[in-house]
Amino acid sequence: MSVKEEDIEKSDLTDEVVNLCKRRGFIFPSGEIYGGFRSTYDYGPLGVLMLQNVKTLWWKSMVQMRDDVVGIDCAILSAPKIWEASGHLRTFSDPLVDCKKCHERFRADQIGKACPNCGSEELTSPRDFNLMFKTYAGPVESDSTVAYLRPETAQGMFVNFLNVLNTSRKKLPFGIAQIGKSFRNEITPGNFVFRTREFEQMEMEYFVEPQTAGEYFNYWVEQRYNWYLDLGIGKEMLRIRAHEKKELSHYSDQTSDIEFKFPWGFGELEGIANRTDYDLKAHSNASGTDLRYFDPINNEKYFPYVIEPAAGATRTMMAFLIAAYCVDDVAGEKRTLLKLHPKLAPYKVAILPLSKKEPLTDLAKSVLNSLRPHYMCDYDDSQSIGKRYRRQDEIGTPICVTVDFDSLDDNMVTLRDRDTLSQIRIKIDSILDEVNKKLDF
Repeated sequence: MSVKEEDIEKSDLTDEVVNLCKRRGFIFPSGEIYGGFRSTYDYGPLGVLMLQNVKTLWWKSMVQMRDDVVGIDCAILSAPKIWEASGHLRTFSDPLVDCKKCHERFRADQIGKACPNCGSEELTSPRDFNLMFKTYAGPVESDSTVAYLRPETAQGMFVNFLNVLNTSRKKLPFGIAQIGKSFRNEITPGNFVFRTREFEQMEMEYFVEPQTAGEYFNYWVEQRYNWYLDLGIGKEMLRIRAHEKKELSHYSDQTSDIEFKFPWGFGELEGIANRTDYDLKAHSNASGTDLRYFDPINNEKYFPYVIEPAAGATRTMMAFLIAAYCVDDVAGEKRTLLKLHPKLAPYKVAILPLSKKEPLTDLAKSVLNSLRPHYMCDYDDSQSIGKRYRRQDEIGTPICVTVDFDSLDDNMVTLRDRDTLSQIRIKIDSILDEVNKKLDF
């Protein structure tokens, strides 16, 4: 039985997932031995595997399986003129208020008339606070050496538009995709890794003829929505919400969010925006470089429109963890498991020998070595087999392979399925074929 709202309180579900992440090595608070550093997290042995799976699956869907999208990896530090041209220095800000009594600071649009911390109604007037992290490039700190950590990966793709166009020989429509770190000096980060100051984005800028922008906007909303469904998130936990006019960013003509039902309510998982020709025009005007596209068929130059699907890798991983978190009953005993899609699971297969002694361990390790070139595997020989099964269930491993003493005589092992608990006995020689069949990659 999957966890539902009536089974576990919303706040408890968040706590359960956070505790599992810490206990099993998915996500740790950063700098914990020094008391931590607010809103920063480190990804442990399992977390780094799952996060890499999320990014790999996004890249495969957006780049590898398409002939109209190419990749890029742009610098995190960039010239201030980029952010002047993009409008970030002017518009990328939150209105903030300070409590005059406790001196805490809050976003004006997220509080009522009183301080959420102490209840005082003595608040300052709202003032804008730019969300970009400022630093200095070089040994001297001066206005001439100011630089910014990028708040999004998108601008690197716009300023490299001509470079990519000239070297890839692409014609419209085509896209540029990127996965990388971004930084936003959020005033109110929270809800675990949902909102952090340092995060990883998966973005793609899809350049199209202006008159086709509406068609491709709808296309990418559908494509991205189906990606989450295909990887195991149920329809009841997803929705598409179109932005009202007052919500639209300064560059957007149309935006829709794919939202996920987090324990605290629906929240943005991915945004798909029609950025029009705002960015290419802005950088063309600011740099003096003509960033128009030459259409050889109509023999004309124009600025393409851009459709941008933009997702957060860490937030996406969190959604997959919450959607997969389950509690069921096995012979009267409570079992916690992650029903992760096999493609997302940190380990695809766990090899479990019933003894730590030779020759059983030699046989178990030969099975492990036959699977390792194909799948990320775990080798677990500590505690009872029942506890090892529960441990693998809790970290989402789809298949356990048990090597027992009969294996030495009949050259067979037992394959156990995480979700159904079914077990089958198979020949070791056919193990790769059976694992391939069960994982259905």
